[in-house]
Amino acid sequence: MPTAIAVTSPDLVLPPLDRQTPPAIVQPGPTLEQSLNAMHTLVEQHGYVIALHAASGADPAVQRLRTVRSVLESDRIAVLGVPLPPLGLALLAQQLRQLSVCDLSPGVLASSARLLAHYIYAGAVLGSVAKLDQVPVPLASHAKSWMPGAQFGVLANPRPQLVRIGQEELPGPEFGTRMLVAAGQPPSDWVTAQLAPAWRVQGVATVPLPEESVRWWGTGRLVEFAAGLHDVSVLYQLISSVRREACHWCGLELIGDRCGFCAAPLSSPSAQPPPAVTRALPRGGT
Repeated sequence: MPTAIAVTSPDLVLPPLDRQTPPAIVQPGPTLEQSLNAMHTLVEQHGYVIALHAASGADPAVQRLRTVRSVLESDRIAVLGVPLPPLGLALLAQQLRQLSVCDLSPGVLASSARLLAHYIYAGAVLGSVAKLDQVPVPLASHAKSWMPGAQFGVLANPRPQLVRIGQEELPGPEFGTRMLVAAGQPPSDWVTAQLAPAWRVQGVATVPLPEESVRWWGTGRLVEFAAGLHDVSVLYQLISSVRREACHWCGLELIGDRCGFCAAPLSSPSAQPPPAVTRALPRGGT
């Protein structure tokens, strides 16, 4: 069975792109007992579980996930906080679901979340930035957000950017992506009519707006979008091109500088024991 990918809310579960993509599991459950039973079953069936959650804000679901992992005393549960807005987080979960059926070890799959997140362009069109605290907002933009009809294009990841729609353009990816669009109120076609063509996306799909998006962006007057890699072969090639290491704490494979399961940092070369020196046999020796 492939490594299980879990998210903290049902609206973060995107439809699979193909029949091979496994579904995402929603964890934790309504009660601690239900969460313990469900997580124990997942570990028994899948071997390992990777649970994604937003890195910002205090979420009771995240605390329960950590409690579940602690009570079960399991080193096979990764609880990963990712600094992405809700729709970007849902896209990352979808990518990990695609990769879970490939020949990637659980440690590599978990530690690849940080790398994949760097290639997700996540943002929104906002009618107001007065309550936006997830992205740096200049004082002038705060003042302009009170003007009737003002709209802002905001990029939260990979590099924060804020522009006034109609005056500036949002920088986009330099590689092929597929875009997800989730509309709140009021609706706007700027993303599909202008941004998507400018970014040369290879497809646009409309999905429901995650419930957490209104709080994350500070307003209900928004259209959220996320663009990222969608071809599983490209995703696999990206992960496979990175050097793999062994975690010095739990022994799992990893890429990058931190283990996704035990959170131990990669040992620096100076902290590792020197390699054994094998003396060459003298000539004529046996």
